Amino acid sequence: MHIVSEATCREIMGRDDAFAAVEAIFSAMARGDAYNFPVIREAIGHADALYGFKSGFDRAGMVLGLKSGGYWPGNEKKGLTNHQSTVFLFDPDSGRPMAMVGGNHLTALRTAAASAVSIKHLARRDARVLGMVGAGFQSAFQMRAAVAQRDFDKVVGWNLHPEMLGRLEATAAELGLPFEAVDLDRLGAEADVIITITSSFAPILSLAQVRPGTHLACMGTDTKGKQEVDAALVAAATLFTDEVAQAAAIGECQHAVAAGLVDAAAITPIGAVIDGQHPGRSSPDEITLFDGTGVGLQDLAIASVAVAKAIDKGMAQSVAV
Repeated sequence: MHIVSEATCREIMGRDDAFAAVEAIFSAMARGDAYNFPVIREAIGHADALYGFKSGFDRAGMVLGLKSGGYWPGNEKKGLTNHQSTVFLFDPDSGRPMAMVGGNHLTALRTAAASAVSIKHLARRDARVLGMVGAGFQSAFQMRAAVAQRDFDKVVGWNLHPEMLGRLEATAAELGLPFEAVDLDRLGAEADVIITITSSFAPILSLAQVRPGTHLACMGTDTKGKQEVDAALVAAATLFTDEVAQAAAIGECQHAVAAGLVDAAAITPIGAVIDGQHPGRSSPDEITLFDGTGVGLQDLAIASVAVAKAIDKGMAQSVAV
Protein backbone atom coordinates (compact mmCIF):
# COMPACT_ATOMS: atom_id res chain seq x y z
CA MET A 1 0.00 0.00 0.00
CA HIS A 2 1.20 3.51 -0.77
CA ILE A 3 1.04 6.39 1.69
CA VAL A 4 1.00 9.91 0.30
CA SER A 5 1.35 12.51 3.03
CA GLU A 6 -0.41 15.84 3.35
CA ALA A 7 2.93 17.61 2.77
CA THR A 8 3.54 15.63 -0.41
CA CYS A 9 0.06 16.46 -1.72
CA ARG A 10 0.73 20.16 -1.17
CA GLU A 11 4.00 19.87 -3.05
CA ILE A 12 2.87 17.91 -6.11
CA MET A 13 -0.80 18.80 -6.65
CA GLY A 14 -2.01 22.05 -8.16
CA ARG A 15 -5.12 23.72 -9.56
CA ASP A 16 -4.73 22.32 -13.07
CA ASP A 17 -4.50 18.74 -11.75
CA ALA A 18 -7.61 19.25 -9.67
CA PHE A 19 -9.62 20.90 -12.43
CA ALA A 20 -8.90 18.12 -14.92
CA ALA A 21 -9.73 15.39 -12.41
CA VAL A 22 -12.99 17.00 -11.27
CA GLU A 23 -14.22 17.86 -14.75
CA ALA A 24 -13.52 14.30 -15.90
CA ILE A 25 -15.30 12.69 -12.95
CA PHE A 26 -18.39 14.90 -13.38
CA SER A 27 -18.49 13.74 -17.00
CA ALA A 28 -18.15 10.09 -15.94
CA MET A 29 -21.00 10.52 -13.45
CA ALA A 30 -23.27 11.96 -16.15
CA ARG A 31 -22.50 8.98 -18.41
CA GLY A 32 -23.30 6.52 -15.62
CA ASP A 33 -19.70 5.30 -15.51
CA ALA A 34 -19.17 6.43 -11.91
CA TYR A 35 -21.45 6.61 -8.92
CA ASN A 36 -21.40 7.75 -5.31
CA PHE A 37 -22.57 5.72 -2.34
CA PRO A 38 -24.83 7.25 0.36
CA VAL A 39 -23.09 9.85 2.54
CA ILE A 40 -22.70 9.40 6.28
CA ARG A 41 -22.29 12.71 8.12
CA GLU A 42 -23.02 13.14 11.82
CA ALA A 43 -22.34 15.44 14.75
CA ILE A 44 -20.16 13.40 17.09
CA GLY A 45 -21.15 15.22 20.28
CA HIS A 46 -17.60 16.40 20.94
CA ALA A 47 -15.71 19.57 19.96
CA ASP A 48 -18.75 20.69 17.92
CA ALA A 49 -17.40 18.42 15.19
CA LEU A 50 -19.13 16.95 12.17
CA TYR A 51 -17.68 13.64 10.98
CA GLY A 52 -18.51 11.26 8.18
CA PHE A 53 -17.69 9.23 5.09
CA LYS A 54 -18.05 9.85 1.36
CA SER A 55 -17.36 6.98 -0.99
CA GLY A 56 -17.93 5.72 -4.50
CA PHE A 57 -16.69 3.78 -7.50
CA ASP A 58 -15.43 5.14 -10.81
CA ARG A 59 -15.85 2.22 -13.18
CA ALA A 60 -14.25 4.10 -16.08
CA GLY A 61 -11.10 4.95 -14.13
CA MET A 62 -11.23 1.85 -11.90
CA VAL A 63 -10.99 3.94 -8.73
CA LEU A 64 -12.70 2.67 -5.57
CA GLY A 65 -12.49 4.20 -2.14
CA LEU A 66 -13.68 6.60 0.51
CA LYS A 67 -12.87 9.86 2.23
CA SER A 68 -13.16 9.93 6.00
CA GLY A 69 -13.20 13.19 7.91
CA GLY A 70 -15.21 16.25 8.75
CA TYR A 71 -15.28 19.72 10.25
CA TRP A 72 -13.76 20.76 13.58
CA PRO A 73 -14.64 24.46 14.07
CA GLY A 74 -12.08 25.01 16.81
CA ASN A 75 -9.08 23.85 14.80
CA GLU A 76 -8.05 27.24 13.44
CA LYS A 77 -7.25 28.41 16.97
CA LYS A 78 -4.93 25.40 17.24
CA GLY A 79 -3.10 26.28 14.02
CA LEU A 80 -4.92 23.55 12.09
CA THR A 81 -7.43 23.70 9.25
CA ASN A 82 -11.02 23.20 10.36
CA HIS A 83 -11.61 20.57 7.67
CA GLN A 84 -9.71 17.34 8.33
CA SER A 85 -9.84 14.32 6.04
CA THR A 86 -8.01 11.28 4.71
CA VAL A 87 -8.69 9.36 1.49
CA PHE A 88 -8.40 5.57 1.26
CA LEU A 89 -8.21 3.82 -2.13
CA PHE A 90 -8.83 0.10 -2.72
CA ASP A 91 -8.19 -2.32 -5.57
CA PRO A 92 -11.58 -2.78 -7.32
CA ASP A 93 -10.62 -6.30 -8.37
CA SER A 94 -9.71 -7.63 -4.94
CA GLY A 95 -10.72 -5.10 -2.28
CA ARG A 96 -7.14 -4.87 -1.02
CA PRO A 97 -6.03 -1.43 0.26
CA MET A 98 -3.97 0.44 -2.32
CA ALA A 99 -3.32 3.88 -0.83
CA MET A 100 -3.83 6.22 2.09
CA VAL A 101 -3.71 9.88 1.07
CA GLY A 102 -3.75 13.11 3.07
CA GLY A 103 -7.03 14.77 2.16
CA ASN A 104 -6.94 18.34 3.48
CA HIS A 105 -5.14 20.08 0.62
CA LEU A 106 -6.85 17.85 -1.92
CA THR A 107 -10.28 18.72 -0.51
CA ALA A 108 -9.54 22.43 -0.81
CA LEU A 109 -8.33 21.95 -4.39
CA ARG A 110 -11.24 19.77 -5.51
CA THR A 111 -13.87 22.05 -3.94
CA ALA A 112 -12.44 25.05 -5.74
CA ALA A 113 -12.13 23.03 -8.94
CA ALA A 114 -15.84 22.18 -8.81
CA SER A 115 -16.91 25.82 -8.73
CA ALA A 116 -14.34 26.61 -11.44
CA VAL A 117 -15.83 23.89 -13.66
CA SER A 118 -19.24 25.49 -13.19
CA ILE A 119 -17.86 28.92 -14.08
CA LYS A 120 -16.22 27.55 -17.21
CA HIS A 121 -19.44 25.96 -18.45
CA LEU A 122 -22.15 28.30 -17.09
CA ALA A 123 -20.90 31.86 -16.50
CA ARG A 124 -21.29 34.50 -19.21
CA ARG A 125 -18.20 34.82 -21.37
CA ASP A 126 -18.09 38.57 -20.68
CA ALA A 127 -18.13 38.17 -16.87
CA ARG A 128 -15.78 40.78 -15.41
CA VAL A 129 -16.53 41.15 -11.68
CA LEU A 130 -16.11 38.27 -9.23
CA GLY A 131 -18.06 38.39 -5.99
CA MET A 132 -16.89 36.44 -2.96
CA VAL A 133 -19.22 35.73 -0.03
CA GLY A 134 -17.10 34.26 2.73
CA ALA A 135 -13.46 34.76 3.67
CA GLY A 136 -12.49 31.54 5.39
CA PHE A 137 -9.62 29.21 4.52
CA GLN A 138 -11.32 27.83 1.40
CA SER A 139 -12.04 31.28 -0.07
CA ALA A 140 -8.48 31.79 -1.35
CA PHE A 141 -8.59 28.48 -3.22
CA GLN A 142 -11.96 29.44 -4.68
CA MET A 143 -10.74 32.81 -5.93
CA ARG A 144 -7.59 31.43 -7.54
CA ALA A 145 -9.53 28.72 -9.34
CA ALA A 146 -12.26 31.11 -10.52
CA VAL A 147 -9.83 33.66 -11.93
CA ALA A 148 -8.38 30.98 -14.22
CA GLN A 149 -11.77 30.68 -15.97
CA ARG A 150 -12.68 34.28 -16.86
CA ASP A 151 -10.88 37.59 -17.44
CA PHE A 152 -12.06 39.26 -14.26
CA ASP A 153 -11.20 42.94 -13.78
CA LYS A 154 -12.10 43.18 -10.11
CA VAL A 155 -13.05 41.22 -6.99
CA VAL A 156 -15.67 42.40 -4.49
CA GLY A 157 -16.16 40.61 -1.21
CA TRP A 158 -18.28 40.34 1.92
CA ASN A 159 -17.85 38.37 5.12
CA LEU A 160 -19.91 38.18 8.30
CA HIS A 161 -16.74 39.02 10.22
CA PRO A 162 -15.14 41.91 8.27
CA GLU A 163 -11.79 41.49 10.02
CA MET A 164 -11.24 38.34 7.94
CA LEU A 165 -11.52 40.13 4.59
CA GLY A 166 -7.75 40.59 4.52
CA ARG A 167 -7.50 37.04 3.15
CA LEU A 168 -9.57 38.00 0.10
CA GLU A 169 -7.67 41.24 -0.39
CA ALA A 170 -4.30 39.49 -0.20
CA THR A 171 -5.38 36.75 -2.61
CA ALA A 172 -6.71 39.28 -5.10
CA ALA A 173 -3.43 41.21 -4.89
CA GLU A 174 -1.52 37.98 -5.52
CA LEU A 175 -3.62 37.57 -8.68
CA GLY A 176 -3.07 41.16 -9.79
CA LEU A 177 -6.69 42.21 -9.23
CA PRO A 178 -8.16 45.14 -7.28
CA PHE A 179 -10.33 44.17 -4.32
CA GLU A 180 -13.08 46.07 -2.56
CA ALA A 181 -15.03 45.15 0.56
CA VAL A 182 -18.72 45.88 -0.06
CA ASP A 183 -22.13 45.25 1.44
CA LEU A 184 -24.32 42.48 0.05
CA ASP A 185 -26.54 44.84 -1.96
CA ARG A 186 -23.56 46.24 -3.81
CA LEU A 187 -21.93 42.84 -4.24
CA GLY A 188 -25.04 41.51 -5.94
CA ALA A 189 -25.41 44.63 -8.06
CA GLU A 190 -21.83 44.47 -9.38
CA ALA A 191 -20.83 40.81 -9.54
CA ASP A 192 -21.22 38.73 -12.70
CA VAL A 193 -20.10 35.59 -10.85
CA ILE A 194 -20.73 35.04 -7.13
CA ILE A 195 -19.09 32.30 -5.08
CA THR A 196 -20.60 31.61 -1.66
CA ILE A 197 -18.28 29.65 0.60
CA THR A 198 -19.53 29.88 4.19
CA SER A 199 -20.80 27.58 6.93
CA SER A 200 -24.08 29.49 7.25
CA PHE A 201 -27.34 27.98 8.49
CA ALA A 202 -29.38 31.00 7.38
CA PRO A 203 -29.71 32.66 3.95
CA ILE A 204 -27.20 35.40 3.23
CA LEU A 205 -28.11 36.46 -0.32
CA SER A 206 -31.64 37.13 -1.54
CA LEU A 207 -33.16 37.09 -5.01
CA ALA A 208 -33.62 40.87 -4.90
CA GLN A 209 -29.86 41.33 -4.47
CA VAL A 210 -28.80 39.28 -7.52
CA ARG A 211 -29.07 40.75 -10.98
CA PRO A 212 -30.07 38.91 -14.17
CA GLY A 213 -27.24 37.05 -15.90
CA THR A 214 -25.37 36.23 -12.71
CA HIS A 215 -23.79 32.84 -12.19
CA LEU A 216 -23.71 31.63 -8.58
CA ALA A 217 -21.54 28.82 -7.27
CA CYS A 218 -22.92 27.91 -3.85
CA MET A 219 -20.17 25.83 -2.28
CA GLY A 220 -20.75 25.92 1.48
CA THR A 221 -23.96 23.96 1.95
CA ASP A 222 -23.19 20.26 2.39
CA THR A 223 -25.23 19.33 5.46
CA LYS A 224 -28.90 19.22 6.40
CA GLY A 225 -29.95 22.68 7.59
CA LYS A 226 -27.14 24.72 6.05
CA GLN A 227 -28.16 27.55 3.72
CA GLU A 228 -26.35 30.39 1.94
CA VAL A 229 -29.03 31.89 -0.35
CA ASP A 230 -32.78 32.18 0.06
CA ALA A 231 -35.09 29.58 -1.44
CA ALA A 232 -36.68 32.15 -3.76
CA LEU A 233 -33.31 32.75 -5.41
CA VAL A 234 -32.81 29.02 -5.89
CA ALA A 235 -36.30 28.73 -7.39
CA ALA A 236 -35.64 31.62 -9.81
CA ALA A 237 -32.36 30.17 -11.11
CA THR A 238 -31.56 27.46 -13.61
CA LEU A 239 -30.08 24.80 -11.36
CA PHE A 240 -27.01 22.61 -11.77
CA THR A 241 -25.17 20.41 -9.30
CA ASP A 242 -22.55 17.74 -8.82
CA GLU A 243 -25.15 15.15 -7.76
CA VAL A 244 -28.91 15.70 -7.80
CA ALA A 245 -29.75 13.47 -4.83
CA GLN A 246 -27.29 15.28 -2.58
CA ALA A 247 -28.39 18.71 -3.80
CA ALA A 248 -32.01 17.95 -2.91
CA ALA A 249 -31.16 16.38 0.45
CA ILE A 250 -28.19 18.30 1.91
CA GLY A 251 -27.21 20.94 -0.66
CA GLU A 252 -28.28 24.51 -1.32
CA CYS A 253 -31.39 23.22 -3.12
CA GLN A 254 -32.69 21.38 -0.04
CA HIS A 255 -34.80 24.28 1.26
CA ALA A 256 -36.44 25.10 -2.07
CA VAL A 257 -37.18 21.41 -2.63
CA ALA A 258 -38.63 21.03 0.89
CA ALA A 259 -40.82 24.11 0.36
CA GLY A 260 -42.14 22.74 -2.93
CA LEU A 261 -40.59 25.60 -4.91
CA VAL A 262 -38.29 23.29 -6.89
CA ASP A 263 -38.63 19.72 -8.07
CA ALA A 264 -35.45 17.66 -7.93
CA ALA A 265 -36.08 16.74 -11.57
CA ALA A 266 -35.35 20.38 -12.48
CA ILE A 267 -31.77 20.12 -11.20
CA THR A 268 -29.21 19.18 -13.89
CA PRO A 269 -25.92 17.38 -13.22
CA ILE A 270 -23.04 19.60 -14.38
CA GLY A 271 -21.60 16.56 -16.14
CA ALA A 272 -24.49 16.70 -18.60
CA VAL A 273 -23.35 20.18 -19.64
CA ILE A 274 -19.72 19.07 -19.90
CA ASP A 275 -20.77 16.17 -22.15
CA GLY A 276 -23.08 18.31 -24.30
CA GLN A 277 -26.26 16.56 -23.12
CA HIS A 278 -27.57 19.90 -21.78
CA PRO A 279 -26.93 23.34 -23.29
CA GLY A 280 -26.13 25.01 -19.97
CA ARG A 281 -26.81 28.75 -19.98
CA SER A 282 -29.55 29.60 -22.49
CA SER A 283 -29.50 33.41 -22.39
CA PRO A 284 -27.39 36.36 -21.15
CA ASP A 285 -30.10 37.27 -18.61
CA GLU A 286 -30.51 33.82 -17.10
CA ILE A 287 -29.45 33.32 -13.48
CA THR A 288 -27.55 30.05 -13.22
CA LEU A 289 -26.75 28.38 -9.91
CA PHE A 290 -24.35 25.54 -9.26
CA ASP A 291 -25.05 23.66 -6.02
CA GLY A 292 -21.66 22.25 -5.06
CA THR A 293 -22.44 19.68 -2.39
CA GLY A 294 -19.10 17.87 -2.68
CA VAL A 295 -19.16 14.22 -3.70
CA GLY A 296 -16.88 11.37 -2.78
CA LEU A 297 -15.93 10.72 -6.39
CA GLN A 298 -14.25 14.12 -6.54
CA ASP A 299 -12.01 13.09 -3.65
CA LEU A 300 -11.22 9.70 -5.16
CA ALA A 301 -10.43 11.22 -8.55
CA ILE A 302 -7.97 13.78 -7.25
CA ALA A 303 -6.45 11.33 -4.75
CA SER A 304 -5.78 8.80 -7.51
CA VAL A 305 -3.92 11.49 -9.46
CA ALA A 306 -1.91 12.38 -6.35
CA VAL A 307 -0.93 8.74 -5.82
CA ALA A 308 0.19 8.32 -9.43
CA LYS A 309 2.24 11.52 -9.32
CA ALA A 310 3.80 10.65 -5.96
CA ILE A 311 4.83 7.20 -7.19
CA ASP A 312 6.27 8.68 -10.37
CA LYS A 313 8.30 11.21 -8.36
CA GLY A 314 9.44 8.65 -5.81
CA MET A 315 7.55 10.50 -3.06
CA ALA A 316 5.08 7.78 -2.02
CA GLN A 317 5.91 5.63 0.99
CA SER A 318 5.23 1.93 0.41
CA VAL A 319 4.19 -0.37 3.27
CA ALA A 320 3.25 -4.04 3.34
CA VAL A 321 -0.34 -4.86 4.27
